[in-house]
Amino acid sequence: MQELHDAPLAPLTTFRLGGPATRLVTATTDDEVIAVVREADDSGTPLLVIGGGSNLVIGDKGFDGTALSVATKGFTLDGTRLELTAGEVWTDAVARTVDAGLAGIECLAGIPGSAGATPIQNVGAYGQEVSSTLTEVVAYDRRARETVTLGNEECAFSYRHSRFKADPERYVVLRVRFALEDAGGLSSPVKYAETARVLGVAPGERVPLATARETVLKLRAGKGMVLDPEDHDTWSAGSFFTNPILDDAAFAAFRARVRERLGDDAEPPAYPAGEGRTKTSAAWLIDKAGFTKGYGAGPARISTKHTLALTNRGEATTEDLLALAREVVAGVHEAFGVTLVNEPVTVGVSL
Repeated sequence: MQELHDAPLAPLTTFRLGGPATRLVTATTDDEVIAVVREADDSGTPLLVIGGGSNLVIGDKGFDGTALSVATKGFTLDGTRLELTAGEVWTDAVARTVDAGLAGIECLAGIPGSAGATPIQNVGAYGQEVSSTLTEVVAYDRRARETVTLGNEECAFSYRHSRFKADPERYVVLRVRFALEDAGGLSSPVKYAETARVLGVAPGERVPLATARETVLKLRAGKGMVLDPEDHDTWSAGSFFTNPILDDAAFAAFRARVRERLGDDAEPPAYPAGEGRTKTSAAWLIDKAGFTKGYGAGPARISTKHTLALTNRGEATTEDLLALAREVVAGVHEAFGVTLVNEPVTVGVSL
């Protein structure tokens, strides 16, 4: 276990932003993780748990407390059952399941971060969500002061949400378990329209696993969503805002605003999101509100490849980033009456 003081946190995030932590501890085993958490809780010290740092916005003043970097390693495959330690690099784990000929998370390729973070956000992309294949989460319960195992239903998954996100101070994820599928080297049925179109198949069809993964990686790279240290368009947290989900009344009001602004024939993106609820596209809202790809003149700008990604062009501060985010939120609300919600977790700052 490594311990540093007044340690920079920016290098531990994909934004490369944020001030130092009073103390930074890197834990490489579950027991070390639990020991650091217990020590912080016993002493009343603020605790910040960091995985891959791909969904984290840390304030310029840093973090006055103990930052815990989870660097545990472990990939165990037993038939179609997969167990990952929280510190495993997610995109590497996806690649290994594809190499093993198992389907279920192949379309989650290229998503930066650690395995332990995936259930917190209920990570999803290109027609797949972690909640579809995850069976159990092993976590340290800070309230009960013991290690617990939570089944899928106990995790209370919904769109980009979970029990862990709803109560962020309670659980520290240690391990995640999945039930994958052996489909003879084929992928899960392709659900996402864009993926199906690029693959040249109808939704619901299967393709070779490697083909599905490679296609998703190309789609993500085209949107600046695959990390590249040399490309500032990838110095981001991926999608900065979640897609809004509106009830019937709110969607009707939104649709009227769209037609008022864009013309009587204009139709916003609309996807069923449960009874009486409709999901629309945050990227579409941002673009139609006038924040196009590459928007911004300062060190924090919208990606030149995707309007959902806010990026650090190399010299930005967290306040630069937040100023841009607030401008986008205000502009979208003024244009369409919809309030965007940030997807990354903020530490010491807020929109």
